[in-house]
Amino acid sequence: MTDYKEEQNNELEALESIYPDELKVIETSPYAVFELNITSQKLDDHEEEEEASVTLKFKYTKTYPDEAPLVEITESDNLEDDQLNEIMDLLHSQAEENLGMAMVFTLVSAVQEELTSLIERAKQKKIEDAEQRLREEEELERKKFEGTRCTIENFLAWKTKFDAEMAEKSKRKVEVDNAKSKLTGKELFLQDSSMMDSEVQFLQQEGDSVEVDESLFQDMDDLDLADDGLDDIED
Repeated sequence: MTDYKEEQNNELEALESIYPDELKVIETSPYAVFELNITSQKLDDHEEEEEASVTLKFKYTKTYPDEAPLVEITESDNLEDDQLNEIMDLLHSQAEENLGMAMVFTLVSAVQEELTSLIERAKQKKIEDAEQRLREEEELERKKFEGTRCTIENFLAWKTKFDAEMAEKSKRKVEVDNAKSKLTGKELFLQDSSMMDSEVQFLQQEGDSVEVDESLFQDMDDLDLADDGLDDIED
């Protein structure tokens, strides 16, 4: 008959020697309850990097290790909710695979490996995001000097707009020409100020004024224009 209590005590003693600073015993009776803090491993001792950690609370059951221990996450640092759910799923799957054997050390090792992997993926994502932002900025700068590339699509769009504008201008010109053809000479003259301006410019070119020789009209009083006209009428 398996002595579950003895197996549990032996494993707890081994865990205390392996994790002297990380393990804290909360209860020993009727079954041991203890917490164990787990932190991600540093991949490079010479480089500062973020860490992730969780505190797992284990509780032995009556027939452990033939059944899985009760386990929960009591604290966490630098982890999102979905990542915590992944860790819990990992604990459950690992516990199922190791039934019948003392498994707490195996569970802790699996969680520590997962934490390290999560940090490494987060670090890689930051690098990729930074590289993507750099590529986008370089692309924007290149477009400033390069202008818009001519493609079939944007050329056809431009041509459609250009043809519409030219058709509208031609239509307006025809309307104006038709309207002018219906105007009298006087209306055209009054409407077109350039005709008036041309008269002024002509006078200015001639010396800004027109001189009249008054001497040509001084002897007109000596002419008997009225009488000659009347005689012709009476005859």
